Amino acid sequence: MRLTPEQARNFVLADVDHAFSQDPYPDFTVLREHAPLCRQPDGSMLLTRYDDVRTVLTDSARFSSDKRVDFKPRFGESPLYEHHTTSLVFNDPPYHTRVRKLLQPFFAAQTLRRMEESVARMVDELLDRAADRNVIDIVGEFAAAIPLNLVGDLLGVPRGEREPLRDWASLILGGLEPVRTPEQIEAGNRAVEEFKDYLRRLISWKRANPARNAETDILWTLISAADAGEGLTELEIIHNSIFMLNAGHDTTTSLIANGVDLLLRFPEQAERLKREPALLKPAIEEMLRYESPLQIGNRRSVVDVEMHGDTVPAGTFFHVAIAAANRDPRHFPEPDHFDIGREPNRHLAFGHGIHFCAGNAVARMEAQVAFSKLIQRFPRMRRSEPTRRPDRSRFRVVDELRVELRC
Repeated sequence: MRLTPEQARNFVLADVDHAFSQDPYPDFTVLREHAPLCRQPDGSMLLTRYDDVRTVLTDSARFSSDKRVDFKPRFGESPLYEHHTTSLVFNDPPYHTRVRKLLQPFFAAQTLRRMEESVARMVDELLDRAADRNVIDIVGEFAAAIPLNLVGDLLGVPRGEREPLRDWASLILGGLEPVRTPEQIEAGNRAVEEFKDYLRRLISWKRANPARNAETDILWTLISAADAGEGLTELEIIHNSIFMLNAGHDTTTSLIANGVDLLLRFPEQAERLKREPALLKPAIEEMLRYESPLQIGNRRSVVDVEMHGDTVPAGTFFHVAIAAANRDPRHFPEPDHFDIGREPNRHLAFGHGIHFCAGNAVARMEAQVAFSKLIQRFPRMRRSEPTRRPDRSRFRVVDELRVELRC
């Protein structure tokens, strides 16, 4: 049952149903207009308007990303708690600044150009294999393979050892969903421990076999800095490596898979892109806006804040609905219209402020190469089965998207 204006103030994010998980946007529209500051039963607040979401994401002095207070009741002293409170994304300066500075050289333009050459070869190989088949799953056989292998290259993970990484990433990130069963939490904890054990072995091997391509091996650079007494502890290296794999793989997979789904849902826009290939970059920005891979982020206020005529006390946890903000008609005319030529397009899919996604240029590059080559190679591809999505509300994920490849 869809949310009505009369029900808006009683909306509970932890109680969303299948319909919301599959298509949250109608409910976000109601919330944005009738309950933009929606108090939850646990005292937290859900924000759905663009200006509010952007303010909270940007103002790191008033809204903290540190999750130790929030995750302890949920995860206890568990591997998931250790991971999510040690990784870059859920921390404030100075720790956040120190880690981000160590990673920044890997997102420089020169490094990005080398990555692009590698991604182009990878995409060509994937499409060569796909050409031998009539129907493929875009997720498992294309969208997931691109970022998985790129991040695997950046971490120096041997190609024959990458198979478990995708499942580990899914289970660990799944722990962040608003509602998880004890079994799902336990699976996430096992995934963290298995990933940590693997990275310990890999770090030991790298110390005995120094990287030849140190300029593109993030893990080796972090190890070298640690051994020189200038960087992170081994545990910090491990958890930030897990974060890079999870963030770089899961969200980019979703960007590509959601993008293909959108082009199939809106064939007139797909035809426009074929006629005007110069629209590829704005098309990818519109994919990010329309189906944001990260749907809901969060922060905690460290001071009292005034919002919509209310004083919200310090210590309040905020759910920031990026997906709702990206369809706010105050900033995006006809927000439910998918328009690959939309300009301007100041979406918040990569966040804002000091936590703006460090890998945004890498994700954009991967998507540009993937869509350019896919459309050129199979311009008449079509859906062979309905898109399958899991019931998740924090991330916009595609489980399976089977398409018929037609030249």
